[in-house]
Amino acid sequence: MSARFAELAWQRTPIGDISLRRRREPTLGVDVYEVLLGDEYLMSSLFTHAEEQLAHLGLAPLEGQHLAVLVGGLGLGYTAQAALSHPEVASVAVVEALQPVIDWHVEGLLPTSASLTDDDRTRFVLDDFFALMRRDPQERFDAILLDVDHSPRHQLNASHADLYTPEGLRRMTRHLAPGGVFALWSDDPPDAEFGAVLAGVFAATRAHVVTFDNPLTGGTSSNTVYVAR
Repeated sequence: MSARFAELAWQRTPIGDISLRRRREPTLGVDVYEVLLGDEYLMSSLFTHAEEQLAHLGLAPLEGQHLAVLVGGLGLGYTAQAALSHPEVASVAVVEALQPVIDWHVEGLLPTSASLTDDDRTRFVLDDFFALMRRDPQERFDAILLDVDHSPRHQLNASHADLYTPEGLRRMTRHLAPGGVFALWSDDPPDAEFGAVLAGVFAATRAHVVTFDNPLTGGTSSNTVYVAR
């Protein structure tokens, strides 16, 4: 049995102090990994179903083999791991703005780390995903899977806001191969206004409500995954 609590990593970054913690959840008898930015909880390994579904739902519309996938935001690694579980995926480039988060996985601090670093299809890219989308593309992807902000309306940084506009989304599509898919995780319920923005840029769009058990409340919780092709 592990210790009840451990701070595995802490570092000051340009957007604030970021830390990785592991704690024992006594009601479930499991270790829980949590990422905090200052005092704000960003993610928890208790709730990974929607992050995994971001990959599964985003890849579902695609056909063929040798798919190239771009994941925006490494975090605990569950979206990238889920993408790698698809045998038709030939490469997964994971764009992460914070070097410490990449270091956590290189050092093997998380349950997903080995599955990412031991798979030669994985490539970590230290960069700002939103800045990358504004640049001319150096390569194109069959799927772009994004999980950085809380939602299109609630961003971690105000500089991200332009991506969720028609102009920003059109710039992003330059990085997609023909017939490619953009999928986005959101902590909010489906947003009709943002859905209309997506529909104005992409040929086919859908907002999936992903429901999962919440062991802390004994009930269920839900996130949204937008899929646009």
